[in-house]
Amino acid sequence: MFNVKSKMNSGFGNLQGGLFSKIEKADVGDGVAKLLSSGVDILGWADPFFPDPSIPEKVKKVMISALEEGKVSHYSLPIGRPELRAEIAKKISRQTGLDINPSRNVIVTPGSDSGLLYALMPFISEGDEVLVPKPSYPSNFLNPKLLGGKTVEVPLYDEDNYAFRIDEFEKRVTSRTKVVLITHPNNPTTTVFRKENLIKLCDFVKKHDLILVSDQAFEDHIFDGIEFVSPATIEGMWERTLTVCSISKGIGLSGFRIGYIYASDEIMEVLYGGAVNVLGAASTLSSIGAEAIINDVEYLDEVFEKLERRRDLVNEVFKDTPGISFRPSESGILTWINVSKLGKSDDIANYLLKEANVLVNSGVPYGMEGYLRIVTACIADDDKARAVFEKMRNAFIKKYYELK
Repeated sequence: MFNVKSKMNSGFGNLQGGLFSKIEKADVGDGVAKLLSSGVDILGWADPFFPDPSIPEKVKKVMISALEEGKVSHYSLPIGRPELRAEIAKKISRQTGLDINPSRNVIVTPGSDSGLLYALMPFISEGDEVLVPKPSYPSNFLNPKLLGGKTVEVPLYDEDNYAFRIDEFEKRVTSRTKVVLITHPNNPTTTVFRKENLIKLCDFVKKHDLILVSDQAFEDHIFDGIEFVSPATIEGMWERTLTVCSISKGIGLSGFRIGYIYASDEIMEVLYGGAVNVLGAASTLSSIGAEAIINDVEYLDEVFEKLERRRDLVNEVFKDTPGISFRPSESGILTWINVSKLGKSDDIANYLLKEANVLVNSGVPYGMEGYLRIVTACIADDDKARAVFEKMRNAFIKKYYELK
C-alpha cells in the first residue's frame, strides 16, 4: 500500500489532524463542533466570549456599509490595507513609544498564527535551532520543525512564576541556534515577564547574535498594574526583534483573523517581498472592521473591565478548592491550574468533560504535566460563566475526596 507520508518532510509527515486517530487538542479537527452540538461548555478555545456574539456596534456599522457599497469583493494588498496599517502603527506607538512607519514597519497577517510561522521563515534552515521556553503555546514547539529546524525546549519553573532563568538558555545555546521564540505574556501561564527579566533575556540574545520573535497576542490586558514591556523597545533589540500581535484576544474578534507583525525596515523588506506567496491577503471586510476599533481606547477599557471581572470571578469560585492550586491571572483570558494532586493532565481534562460537561485544555501540549489551561473569558454572561466554574469546582472536590 502506498504510504504518502513517506514522501513528506518530517515536520509535516508526523502531523495528525484527527481523521485517523483521536486528537485531544481543541483546535484540531472538528472535535469542538461535535462537542458544541452535544451541549458541552467549551473553555478550551482562546476566543473571548465564545460562543456568544461580541462584535461592537460601530464595527458592525462600518462593515455593513462596506458590504452595501461593494467595497469588499476585492483583495486587500498582500501586506495589508494602508488604512489598517496606519491604525496599527498608531496603536503600537501609543503602547510602546516606538516611532512606527506604517509603510515600512508593519505587515498584516491572516491571524497571528500565520504571523508566527511567517516571522520564523526567513531565519530557519534545515537543522537550525530555536530556543522555546516551556511551558508555552504549542505552535511555538511545532513551527520550527515545520521549517526543517529543531525546537530546543528551555524549562521555566512554577516556583519562579515562570520567569526566565538565563542559565537554562546558556546551557542549550549552540552554533546552530538562530532564534529565541517567546510568548509574552505567556500562554498558558499568563505570566507577564518583568522588565528586568526581559533585559537579561535580551542581553543573552545580543550576546549570541540571535533573533527574537515575541508573540504578544495577549498584550492588551495586563492586571494588577504590572508593567508590560515590549522587547523591541529594549536597547539594541529593535533591529533583531519581530513582534507578532493580534486583535483576537484584546478586542475579542478572533473570527476576523487579523494579526500583524512589526519590525525594522530591514526585516520588513523581506516580509513584504514574500507576502503574496505565503500570506496572500487578510480579509478586506475584516480589515475594515478592525480599522474602526483597534484604537478605540474606550472600548478596550470596557473589555479590560470585563476580563478583570472574570479573572476575579475565577479566583472567587476556585479559591480554597481542595486538590488544586493556581495564581491569579496576570493577563488576558486564561487561568493556569495545578491539578497534579488529582491526577495527570489528560485524565483530569477527560474527567471534567465527563463529570462537569466542560472542555478545558490539558497542560501536556503546552509542555507541562499536571496542569490545565482554562479559557476563563469564554461565555459572555458572568452568571452563566459562574455556573460553569462552580460545576468544575464541584467536580474537583468530588475527585479530591475520591482519592482520600
